This record gives sequence, structure tokens and C-alpha cells, in this order.
Amino acid sequence: MQSRTGLTVRTFAPAQTAGQPPVLLVHGFGSDGGRDWVDTGIARALTAAGRVVIAPDLRGHGDSPAPATVAEVAVPALVADLVTVVNEAGAEAFDVVGYSLGARLAWELPAAAPGRLGRAVLGGLSPVEPFAAVDVLALRRAVADGVEPADPFTAMIAGMVRAHGPRATGLARCVEGLRATPFAPRSWAGGTPPVFVAGADDVMTRGMEQVAQSVDGARWVSVPGDHQGALTGDAFRRTVLEVLAG
Repeated sequence: MQSRTGLTVRTFAPAQTAGQPPVLLVHGFGSDGGRDWVDTGIARALTAAGRVVIAPDLRGHGDSPAPATVAEVAVPALVADLVTVVNEAGAEAFDVVGYSLGARLAWELPAAAPGRLGRAVLGGLSPVEPFAAVDVLALRRAVADGVEPADPFTAMIAGMVRAHGPRATGLARCVEGLRATPFAPRSWAGGTPPVFVAGADDVMTRGMEQVAQSVDGARWVSVPGDHQGALTGDAFRRTVLEVLAG
């Protein structure tokens, strides 16, 4: 389905609804709704539990359009896209599961959609902005002209972005937009405390447990795996189902 935002949105309906709000699934950077949620079996498990599932591809990702400007992929714009997708689904209330970048965006949803967000699972969330150290000019040159960045971290990000071929320019803009609106965890604005899930070997989430402890009523769940392995593992899927079942 194509949203008014231009985003591609996958919607899955159960054979018999459980009478609970739909679940918005928000994928990570460089991925898409199919890889993070369909291929892992999470979307199927949720529909089997009677939940409607909404899984958009973020702007610049998957089958959604590439951003024309950096402002289109700053955090406020990406979050506004998600609220529009939920509105178009006719959902007043909704739950959310976000992974990595998706969790970063989900953190903003209670403020962007006041009183509407129920349960939240925030997986693979970093306590700092991962792209803060990227040399933006070097990244642009790497994507446009193939000039290898001198900085190893920027070179690694450039390689990740260029692996997406024609989508590389849009993803590089996403890096710029996220870098311009870094994660600065404030108090959780939702009525229901979130559940944080992190892989036991995920270095990207180091320090996030302290942030979780600052949120009244929040839970911290450790599952096996590194950043990618945690998402694809059975323990993460079981945790999502348990949390959303309430």
C-alpha cells in the first residue's frame, strides 16, 4: 500500500482479531519493513496472535521514496511520517515495536501522538547518536565520487550506504538528517512504560540500561545475540509477543 506520505506500507490483518489496537513496526537504518519484520517472522507471529500489523518502509529505505532534502529525514519529519501512516490506517490507539533507528523514532511517538500510544518495545536502542562522528562532507564525496574517507568510521558508514546501490544517495541524506537531530533521551512521555530489549553482545546498546533505569516502571530485557542477531532470534520475538499481550 502507498501512503499519502509516499511511503510503502505493509499491512497484515489476522483471520480473527484479538480486539486490541494495531501494532506499528518500525525498522532499523539501512533495512526495511520486510527484512526486519516479515523475514524474522515477527509480523506473522503478531497476526497469529490476532493483531493488525502496520510495517512501513521509512523514507529513503526499502520501496519508499528517497528524500530530496536532509530535512525530510530529520527525526521530526520521520516521526511525522509514522503518525500519518497510523492515521491513514484509521487507528486512534496503537502499540509500537521499534528496532535500532526504529526504536529511536518510537521514543518520540508519545509526544507526537499524545494519549494514543499504548505498549512500546524498544529494541537495539543506542543511548547516543551513532552517526554523530560521521564526516558528512567525506560521506557525500564517497557516495557521489567514490572517494574513500580517511576516517575509518565514516569509511565504514560509506561502505554500508554504497552497498545499497541507487539508494545510496538517499541513505546518505538519512545519515545527515539523523546526525542533525541526535538522540537526547528525556523523560518518557507515554502513559505506559516501555520495555527495552537488547542483545547481550550488542555493543551499540552499551549504556542504554542506565537510561532505561531512569524511566519509571520500564523493564530491561537482555536476549542472546549481537545487534543483528538479537533482532532475528527467537527470544526477541517471544519478548515482543509477551509484552504486547499485556
